[in-house]
Amino acid sequence: MNDAPCPCGSGGAYAACCGRWHDGPLHLQAPDAEALMRSRYSAYVRDDLAYLRATWAPETCPDDLAPNPPGLRWLGLEVRRHTVLDADHATVEFVARSKLGGRAQRLHETSRFERRGGLWLYVDGVLR
Repeated sequence: MNDAPCPCGSGGAYAACCGRWHDGPLHLQAPDAEALMRSRYSAYVRDDLAYLRATWAPETCPDDLAPNPPGLRWLGLEVRRHTVLDADHATVEFVARSKLGGRAQRLHETSRFERRGGLWLYVDGVLR
C-alpha cells in the first residue's frame, strides 16, 4: 500500500506523502496545517485512529472516536483554502466526500489548527 496513490489526492505515493507523517522518523511532523489536514484525511481513510488522536488538540478530541462503519468508502478530498493566520495558527477549508450504503456524503468544513510544541494539531471546525 505504500506505493499506492495517497488518499489525500496529492498525486504522490502514500509513503512519500501522508505516510511519512503517519509513521517513521517524521511521525507527527507535518510542516503546516494543510499537510496535517491532508494527513488526517488519509488517516480517516486508513482507520488510523491513533494518528487522529495524536494530532487532535486534547481539549477537543472526542472520547468516542470510532473506526469507519463497515462499507464506508472515502471518495476524495478537496482542499479549498489554506490560510496562515500567524506562525502558530491557520485554517483549512476542505470538502471530504464519502459513500455509505449507496448514499453519498459530503463534509464541508473550515478547520482551525494550532502549532504547539512545534507540532501542528487540529483544534476544531465549523461546518459549511
